[in-house]
Amino acid sequence: MSISPTSVEPTKTKDLLDSAVNNTSILSRKGLLDRLFTAWFDRLVYPQIWEDPEVDIQALRLDTDSRIFTISSGGCNVLNYLTEKPKSIDVVDLNEAHIALLKLKLVAAEHLPDQESFFDFFGKANLQKNMDRYHAYIQPNLDLKTREYWEGKANFWGKKRIQLFADGFYRHGLLGKFIGLIHWISKRHGYDISKVMRARTQEEQQTLFDQHVAPVFDTPIVKFLCHRSVVMYSLGIPPAQFEEMHQESKSARHGMHDLLKERARHLACDFPLKDNYFAWQAFNREYDIDHRQAVPLYLKKENFETLQAEIGQVHVHHQSMTERLKQMPDNSLNAYLFLDAQDWMDEQQLKELWEQVNRTAMPNARVVFRTAGTHSPLEQKLPAELLRHWTTDDIENHHWTQMDRSGIYGGVFLYRHKAEP
Repeated sequence: MSISPTSVEPTKTKDLLDSAVNNTSILSRKGLLDRLFTAWFDRLVYPQIWEDPEVDIQALRLDTDSRIFTISSGGCNVLNYLTEKPKSIDVVDLNEAHIALLKLKLVAAEHLPDQESFFDFFGKANLQKNMDRYHAYIQPNLDLKTREYWEGKANFWGKKRIQLFADGFYRHGLLGKFIGLIHWISKRHGYDISKVMRARTQEEQQTLFDQHVAPVFDTPIVKFLCHRSVVMYSLGIPPAQFEEMHQESKSARHGMHDLLKERARHLACDFPLKDNYFAWQAFNREYDIDHRQAVPLYLKKENFETLQAEIGQVHVHHQSMTERLKQMPDNSLNAYLFLDAQDWMDEQQLKELWEQVNRTAMPNARVVFRTAGTHSPLEQKLPAELLRHWTTDDIENHHWTQMDRSGIYGGVFLYRHKAEP
């Protein structure tokens, strides 16, 4: 793992978020909401990533020749890609909490004594012995900034952040707490969304969803919450992304709660529960710790030695995508994972990003990203000249969208460099 001086920039998360999100006047409604979002987002948001990395691996054809550029988010995507033994993975994120989480995972994979202890830490993530292992194996190998983050507190009266791994880590962070709130609301109204996990077939999944999950979205409180952009900050949804979803729901002549209900249905019903770890986290609030089938690739026993061998291929940077790409050589990358970051960007920011994509892309490069809505922003926001070397296919994009097990995005898009055979 690369933790060189250039990859531990002193820039604060707030400064990077201000630059990325706050692109309108604070006197406007959007400007005010943008600034509220950056204040809310300046902390751990995603205990795990909610973009399906197995879709990324297939769509980008990741292999031993891949030179990957991606956003960290919860960091598990990076480790999942690492199981394909790529030549390199350059990772960026605006949020220092996500950078610290990725570095913790990388150091743990390299220095914990075996796969079982690694699974205890990041699979179960609720054992007191994880603290002993942290002090014995992980802490001595962390860089100072990462160690200070995990041994610091989110607030004066709270515990050290590292202690979350002895207290059900995936129930924390903004998203983990939001999921917990939905569970609480469902029980207050006589439902129990966790009962979806009792299903033995996909037909039973649909039945239990209709009985215990769908009605929750129709309760007055959830309807109210779904229509408030500030509430959606806990899902990592910035104002621009919320507006895209709002317009989509209006076009379909239904409410935001209906749109989110149908995405939850995709998550709960369209894939077998036995290997959909996104459903496990949403409805059971943990991974499949008994059979260990519904877990990310990086937590599977057969991949641990590969992780340890490939750690050195990961290079971590607390920077924006565009600024990092500016520092990279021409024709040096062939796989780009932008998650949903382009939804945050105005036309100028998007233009600057794709100027760097065009410069750094190898002839066989591929780009994958998600959107809150169902349409790609590129053709509408970018000059045609910037996209003349790229092609995309609506049918193929629909396929990738349907294959994404998390189901929370409106679209998954693949763009291929036209020089690709």
